[in-house]
Amino acid sequence: MDSISVKDKKTNKDYGDYVNSISPPSNIVINCIKAFLTGGLICTIGQVISNISKNIYNMNKEDAATITSITLIFIAAVLTGLGLYKKIGKWGGAGAFVPITGFSNSIVSPAMEFKKEGYVLGVGAKLFSIAGPVLVYGISTSVVIGLIDYFFVR
Repeated sequence: MDSISVKDKKTNKDYGDYVNSISPPSNIVINCIKAFLTGGLICTIGQVISNISKNIYNMNKEDAATITSITLIFIAAVLTGLGLYKKIGKWGGAGAFVPITGFSNSIVSPAMEFKKEGYVLGVGAKLFSIAGPVLVYGISTSVVIGLIDYFFVR
């Protein structure tokens, strides 16, 4: 049994060496700057939407935050549908996928991919294939925390 694991380790190391030899070198500093600029631009757009909601439309802070989230999700969904968000993500890396717009992209992308299978079995069935677990665990966690707050904190 030890001889198998030693052989596997050697194979894994050889494979790792092979991957490193053919992979193009990545410039971490440039990638971090691109991610920072992309995420910063998305957040700046969100701040502009929030400021417009509060200052021009006289919304309170909570309503402005809701409008901002909905608008950013909508914009990202439209950009994903047009095929532009993929290009933004390719250039900006994690900066495009960490904000709420990345969540919108993760919901719309599978739907676009499976559109040819029809609206029920394609779009409907695959719509939450990536985001579904996030929703399930996020909602479940919020319910548990809400119950703890209601029964034990107050």
